[in-house]
Amino acid sequence: GTIHLFRKSQRSLVGKLTHEFRLVAADRRSWKILLFGAINLICIGFLLMWCSSTNSIALTAYTYLTIFDLFSLVTCLISYWVMMKKPSPVYSFGFERFEVLAVFASTVLAQLGALFILKESAERFLEQPEIHTGRLLVGTFVALFFNLFTMLSIRNKPFAYVSEAASTSWLQEHVADLSRSICGIIPGLSSIFLPRMNPFVLIDIAGALALCITYMLIEINNYFAVDTASAIAIALMTFGTMYPMSVYSGKVLLQTTPPHVIGQLDKLLREVSTLDGVLEVRNEHFWTLGFGTLAGSVHVRIRRDANEQMVLAHVTNRLYTLVATLTVQIFKDDWIRPTLSSVPIANNMLNLSDHHIIPMPSLKAADNLNPVTSTPAKPSSPPPEFSFNTPGKNVNPVILLNTQTRPYGLGFNHGSAPYSSVFSQGFGIPGMGATQGFRTGLTNVPGRYGTNTHGQPRP
Repeated sequence: GTIHLFRKSQRSLVGKLTHEFRLVAADRRSWKILLFGAINLICIGFLLMWCSSTNSIALTAYTYLTIFDLFSLVTCLISYWVMMKKPSPVYSFGFERFEVLAVFASTVLAQLGALFILKESAERFLEQPEIHTGRLLVGTFVALFFNLFTMLSIRNKPFAYVSEAASTSWLQEHVADLSRSICGIIPGLSSIFLPRMNPFVLIDIAGALALCITYMLIEINNYFAVDTASAIAIALMTFGTMYPMSVYSGKVLLQTTPPHVIGQLDKLLREVSTLDGVLEVRNEHFWTLGFGTLAGSVHVRIRRDANEQMVLAHVTNRLYTLVATLTVQIFKDDWIRPTLSSVPIANNMLNLSDHHIIPMPSLKAADNLNPVTSTPAKPSSPPPEFSFNTPGKNVNPVILLNTQTRPYGLGFNHGSAPYSSVFSQGFGIPGMGATQGFRTGLTNVPGRYGTNTHGQPRP
């Protein structure tokens, strides 16, 4: 084979990740995210140690929210990396779906952590251990402060879009009902609580409130089971908050059409179908490429005399207002005129309108056909229910000359041809002379074009 002396060696997976990380770290905007990521790792380490010393599963469930903050920081870095990368031949639509995948993975991992807490809580109900409250309250406020500071200090574009586009969680709905009641008494709080709160801030505050209630009940009554109940509540709130986001991002990965744009797309497609030259719009498919980016493809069938570039420009102009990445396939109408005859036409036939095209049954199959119904005659089969004056399906078309002679001025004689061999097969009708031309097994067939059954000319 060919020896490539200066061929570059293929990088390993670790080498590729290191190269992309250096590309992101070169941007100063990512330094802040990397700093918060380092602080997050330190905070997670301290919280896990305090969870082990206090033996509190509720604090462990709240620590999982801090781990989720680390996933959100990684998603923010991926968002910056997507902005730097350009489309390639392998990824022709760009790299926007990577941040969608990061959001989906982060929310699913948070739900798996919640399911793990629910499993551990079910085991603790059988044998409740003793809870030490020495560092329970300290760990709660440290986690709350760091979570709120991270959420409010860093603009996380993917999660901000998903939290607004996804459906509301049950925790947001209950808080919204409570907020309406409070805002009815104090209208000034409507800018904070309405229309709906940030789901991440809401779950951080609700989890911290549950831990504070746990601390007070354990300190007052030594009621250790409340720690397990608080862990279940935090796990359910986490699951209920992350589930709508994972569903929304999962639908984006499955290339489904967003429900809020279906009506607008139908309106635009109706407008496109009424454009000049457009016959049909079919095979339309529109999907969300990334967060806030809609892609689509459509096939447009046009008339054969239409201008392809003009129709393409009009279709693109109509759909580009809503679909940023659009692929339009234009193809002309493939309608073909049907042929008049399947046999070669003789040279002396100047005008096809002077001849009758009458399908004739095959002579080989004449012995097996009934001349009345054109169906195979079987002794054992009952007579057919209906009789049609049409030949069968497997027939060969025969062109018969018209007996009427028209004065074309060219001296051609359009007479009837002898078909004595055909009359011998039993297809002639008795009592009809040769002046009326050839007759098939059909009854009541006019002898001349333009005459009725009695030979009288039609009006």
